[in-house]
Amino acid sequence: MNDSINLVISSSSLVKILGLGFLGFIVSMLITPLYTYLAYKYQFWKKPRSTAVTGEKATVFAKLHGAKHKRLIPTMAGAIFLISVTIVTLLFNLSRTETWLPLAAFAGAGMVGLLDDIINVRGDGQGVAGLPSKIKLLLIVLISLVGGWFFYDKLDVTSIHIPYFGELTLGLLIVPLFILVVVATANAVNITDGLDGLAGGLAVFAFAVYALIALLEQRFGIAAFCLTIVGSLLSYTWFNIYPARFFMGDVGSFALGTSLGVVAMLTDTVALLPIIGIVFVAEAGSVILQVASKKLRGGKKLFKISPIHHHFEASGWPETKVTMRFWVIGQVAAFVGLIIFVTGQYL
Repeated sequence: MNDSINLVISSSSLVKILGLGFLGFIVSMLITPLYTYLAYKYQFWKKPRSTAVTGEKATVFAKLHGAKHKRLIPTMAGAIFLISVTIVTLLFNLSRTETWLPLAAFAGAGMVGLLDDIINVRGDGQGVAGLPSKIKLLLIVLISLVGGWFFYDKLDVTSIHIPYFGELTLGLLIVPLFILVVVATANAVNITDGLDGLAGGLAVFAFAVYALIALLEQRFGIAAFCLTIVGSLLSYTWFNIYPARFFMGDVGSFALGTSLGVVAMLTDTVALLPIIGIVFVAEAGSVILQVASKKLRGGKKLFKISPIHHHFEASGWPETKVTMRFWVIGQVAAFVGLIIFVTGQYL
C-alpha cells in the first residue's frame, strides 16, 4: 500500500472514469424503454412470498404489501444495469488485474438471479417463489470459489489490510475469506431489496465511496467500474423510487452484492465493508436474529417482521420514510468508512 495519498491524477484518466459513469447512465436509460415494453407485454409480474424464512405463513408481509403486489409490478429490471455495466466495461474498461474479476462476479451472480426471477415469474406464487434457497446459495458459493481462486492464484493476493494495524497475512486462507465476504454481501443486498428504491439507493452510496477509494489507490479501472455501476443504478433508481415502476429482482441484487464484495477485496478494504454497507449488515443480521429468536425462545419474535425495514413499516412508518432514513444512515456510514480508510491507511 502507498504511504501517502497521491492526488496526481491525469486529466485523461479522470475524464475516462467520469465518462464511463455517465455512459452507464445513458445506456441504462436507453435500455429501460425496451425492458418496460417487454416486461408489461409478457407480464414479468413479481410473485410475492406466501411463507416466511421460518416456514410460517407470511401474514404480516401480506398486510404490509398485499395491495402493492396487486399493482402487478414487473421484476427482473436488474437486467437493465446488468447489461449496461457489462457492455460498457467490456468495450471500454476491461483489465485483467482490475475489472475481470468484479465483472465476472457481477455477470455470473446476475445470471443466477435471472434464473431465479424467471422461475418466480412463471410460478404460481405459492411458498417462496423462485429457485430453492439451497440451490441459489450453492451457485453463489461456486462463483465466489472460482473468484477466490483467481484472486489468490492469478492476482497473488495473500493478505488483508486492517486500518490502524497494518497487514494481516492469510496465505491460502484468503480464499475462504473471499468466499465468505462475497456470499455474505450478495445475500445481504438481496435481503435489503424489499422496498421501493431502498437497495438501489444504498448501493449507489456504497459503490460511489468505493470509486473514491479506488481513485485514491490509483486503481482507475476499479474506480471506473464502480462509477459505471453508480451511473447505471441512478438510471434504475429514477424509475424504482416510490411508487416503483419495476423491481430489480434477484438478477440485480445478487449482481450488486457479489460485485460489491469483490470490489472490497480488490481494494483491500474488506475490514471497512461492514461499515460502508452497515444497512446491508443490519438487514441480514435482523433475519438471522429473528430466526434464532424463534428457535431459541419457543417461537417468540425479536422483531414484528424481518428484515428490519418491514419491522419499521409494521411499527407505523410509511414506506418512503423507512427508505429515506435508511438512505441517510447509508450515506453517513459510507462517509465514516471513507474517513477510516484515509486515516487508517495513509496517516
